[in-house]
Amino acid sequence: MRVLIPTVTAGAGHLQAAAALEEAWRAMRPRDEVRRVDVLDYTPRWYRKIYVKGYVKLIEHAPDLYAMMFKKTDNPARIKELTKFRRQSAGVMAAKFVKELVAFQPDVLISPHYLPLEILGGVLGKRRYRDKLAPHTTCVVTDFEAHALWMEPCVNLYCVAAEATKARLVARGAKSQDVAVTGIPIAAKFSARVDTETIRTGFSFRTGVPTLLVLSGGFGMGPVREILGELNKVERALQIIVVCGRNEKLRKQIAAEQARHQTQVLGFATNMHELMAAADLILTKPGGLTTSEALAMGKPLVILNPIPGQEAANSDFLLEQGAAVKVNCVEDLPFKISHLLDSGKLTPMSRAARSIGKPAAANAICAAVLERVADV
Repeated sequence: MRVLIPTVTAGAGHLQAAAALEEAWRAMRPRDEVRRVDVLDYTPRWYRKIYVKGYVKLIEHAPDLYAMMFKKTDNPARIKELTKFRRQSAGVMAAKFVKELVAFQPDVLISPHYLPLEILGGVLGKRRYRDKLAPHTTCVVTDFEAHALWMEPCVNLYCVAAEATKARLVARGAKSQDVAVTGIPIAAKFSARVDTETIRTGFSFRTGVPTLLVLSGGFGMGPVREILGELNKVERALQIIVVCGRNEKLRKQIAAEQARHQTQVLGFATNMHELMAAADLILTKPGGLTTSEALAMGKPLVILNPIPGQEAANSDFLLEQGAAVKVNCVEDLPFKISHLLDSGKLTPMSRAARSIGKPAAANAICAAVLERVADV
């Protein structure tokens, strides 16, 4: 069986989801031909730069504009009106990907991003391709709320994070039997047993002192320096791990600053499962993948500065489930952190996180697809 897992570099989460799906599929069916590709690798360099950096700049400098765009486009009727333009523009920019798609002729296509689905929808709308392509297509929604952009007529199966996500899709016209609640796919290592004390010892951390993990996402966004400045005001002993992603400038700035608490400053981390295991509390933006990893490990979350739109929706879900608290202003951090650590709330938050975590989501998605696809 030929399996294509296309994704898009729009934050690290979509890439990690695709990698988790490939890992799970290969473990279940090692003889299948599996290809994992980034659609942007097939586009012109200028388009790739605008797509990735434009998103980051918009979030950093005009979040209100992004929020407005997110809300305006979260309408199935409006998306339908724009379908022809979206498919044509995506298909033109990713013409090389279309050639790859037609040449590979996948039996199964699993996409953790909506752009490949737009392209596939456009390709299947052309008569010359209809007899050449007929993949069973699965859309993997990587947030706890499904935006209208995720809905494409070419999709055979939707895999979503929670029952509420399914309800949104069904309310918008998807058939209930075509939506599976599987969770968001994360790597198998987040289910592995980790020796927490060994990790903390490697950082020269002390036993019995609360450990905080501060995350900035793959791009190293957000007020990380301001967060650390406020944590310096916390009087009780803390140990802090800071992950700056690919923002090397941020990493160097933080590493050069004085800190009241013992602090380890890291760049892009490939051992996130170990860092999360070592943490008692995680301060992060609520991206779908990061929060799914934390929930799978039963880690309580402090949410700060969610991106308007998908991360705001993720934040609402986590707060409703009791797995997170939200800090609306960075100056509130000293009080919030001290209160959490002294009140005994971390234990019930950890239980809530673990109860909604889905560490086997990648396996569940692959199994759901295989149930629907005749063996080739």
